[in-house]
Amino acid sequence: MGSQYQPLRSSGIYRNLPTFDTNLRGLNALVVGATGISGFNTIRSLLDTPDRWSNIYAVSRSPLSKEMLSLLTQEQQNRIKHVSVDLTGSAEDIASSLQKGNVTADYVFFYGYIHPKDVSAMDPRAEEQMVKTNVPLFRNFLEALPEANITPKRILLQTGGKNYGGQIGRARTPYIESDPQPKHLSQNFYYPQEELLQKYCDEHLECGWNVIRPFGVIGAVPNAGMNTFLPFAVLASVSAKKGEPVFFGGDIEEWQYECLHSSARLTGFLSEWAVLEDKCRNQAFNAHDGSPLSWDRFFEELARWYKVEKGIVGPELDDDKFQLTQLKGGKECPLGYGPPPAIKHSRTLADWSQDPSNEAAWKQIMEESNGEMKINIFQSGMDVFMGDFAYYKIGQPSSAKLRRFGFNGFVDSMESVFEMYQDMAKMGVLPAPKVDTANPMI
Repeated sequence: MGSQYQPLRSSGIYRNLPTFDTNLRGLNALVVGATGISGFNTIRSLLDTPDRWSNIYAVSRSPLSKEMLSLLTQEQQNRIKHVSVDLTGSAEDIASSLQKGNVTADYVFFYGYIHPKDVSAMDPRAEEQMVKTNVPLFRNFLEALPEANITPKRILLQTGGKNYGGQIGRARTPYIESDPQPKHLSQNFYYPQEELLQKYCDEHLECGWNVIRPFGVIGAVPNAGMNTFLPFAVLASVSAKKGEPVFFGGDIEEWQYECLHSSARLTGFLSEWAVLEDKCRNQAFNAHDGSPLSWDRFFEELARWYKVEKGIVGPELDDDKFQLTQLKGGKECPLGYGPPPAIKHSRTLADWSQDPSNEAAWKQIMEESNGEMKINIFQSGMDVFMGDFAYYKIGQPSSAKLRRFGFNGFVDSMESVFEMYQDMAKMGVLPAPKVDTANPMI
């Protein structure tokens, strides 16, 4: 019996979540990429219903850290079984590791990913490198499943908003799941991964597929480069320590743009729903919070959370003071016509991070934490200051298909970012906000 016949529920700040027949219980999940933002937070979402998921096999090279486990109850920790797998290995090696871990899986959630070296994942120059690393990763994993005698009912692959090509240039909006992929313009590794998944399910008819496409992921883990909101907490903390205002580096249009983000916990609940619903078999879904958020509103809260006494320096209004990152228009963009859009910056987080006084202030914050903060963000090697790309008015994903199929989950993105900062403080990554709660957008 589908979730449409069951009442909705809430879990903390996550509201209108689906419930399922109580007879649906004792399931086994295999979560690949368990230590990443999406993998770990999907695990948290699955653990939210004790009877449904008996075992969650967490696949990653290293086990979940004690900082990550600190966010889980002991009962939740007991249901996680870590399986050490090197996803860069051959299908035979991966199968051997899965067999050694005694893995059985009713459902597979794949978040395995290798970050590009020496360049931001948002940079078009990273495309070829990401295809070469991430496509074989997924191919070998799929080939390993039958070798390891794992026969899932559904395999879910998470890709992302770049599926629609908005990062290339002007694209048709809102993004809907049936939009053609601009394969002629991009080497995006999402496309061959989807083809591999569909081919696998065509050859293994007992197995269906799902693809989930989040936009601007919000979620807490100790080490993650692709984390849009992380650098803004660093910026606010350092600005407060130095007695400076927190600055916004974009223009007035970017300042007021209403962007949709995707909280990893909510996307986890969506992913669980998608694989458990028969009607969602072989379907792709956009994922977002349903809570548009402007930088104007966010920066006001950000300054309050970290008690930035000097307040905010808002958008530069003089067009002559902007550096432009020009994207594609005309026949070179997914839309096929129109002038090229641009990201405007009067100041960048990347340049700000190179100022030695800012790292010195961060080190002082770490010292004053009495050992609670353990990571020097400025020296972490993570792609932390990719927040400059966040200003781009990339376009909105449609929620029409989600709602038509019956998913109504919602979270206020402002509350979600605040929860992320609180969780990352518990993990020793960020200083804790100086206030107890976020002001919801109501």
